[in-house]
Amino acid sequence: MYHTTGFTKIQIGEIVDGVRAVAKNLGRDPWPPILGVYTAVVVALTYLRRNRVQAELAETYGVSQSTISRAIAALTPILGEIVADFVPVAEDLDDHTQYIVDGTLLPCWSWTGYRELYSGKHKKTGLNVQVACRLSGRLAWISDPVDGCHHDTYALKESGVLETMDTMSWIGDKGYIGNHMLTPYRKPAHRDLLEWEKEYNKQINKIRYLIERAIANLKTWRILHTDYRRPLATFKQTITTVIALHFYKISCE
Repeated sequence: MYHTTGFTKIQIGEIVDGVRAVAKNLGRDPWPPILGVYTAVVVALTYLRRNRVQAELAETYGVSQSTISRAIAALTPILGEIVADFVPVAEDLDDHTQYIVDGTLLPCWSWTGYRELYSGKHKKTGLNVQVACRLSGRLAWISDPVDGCHHDTYALKESGVLETMDTMSWIGDKGYIGNHMLTPYRKPAHRDLLEWEKEYNKQINKIRYLIERAIANLKTWRILHTDYRRPLATFKQTITTVIALHFYKISCE
């Protein structure tokens, strides 16, 4: 089960208990009756973790594709709700802690007709999120998603973190030049970088691998790494849920 969903049986049990509590408040069971709550939760987690084709999941569990679709649609927002308290917001960041920040595109190339989602940098459609980790490499914060056409500085400003934090000690790549952070030097048009500038860039990049690793760990949720095939209107909710589940998971480590 762990290799399918990314969670232990104990963690899945806790999630199932949370879903049952939500169902009690709703006064109804939101999951398809044929699946039951436990299997429906496992189906939703498997879909988010592995981005498996719904017809394939239907064959695995001996139900129709529409049943799988209903389970995913009903439980995705609920899963995000029950672990939302594990998600840090910008106000939770420590002004005396040094962070490494980077942006990443969460792709949805099935929706290429939406030009506002097109990233010229990545040459594909998607949504941009900002990710920050500590110098230990531990994930600290992820922003809400914005349209992929926007660059990292815009996305970081939209998150509100620049209004509440002193980012002068933060480390970023060249996309954050002009935001009072520690960033690599950009090669001037009229000369090559000096040796000390090259060495400075080298030392910055030696530290920045930590945020790249944190992003890679986030994208073990393949729904954030491969194409998003569900209705586009559900993508932001799916991202929010996966981020919440990821913080819940690392809180148990």
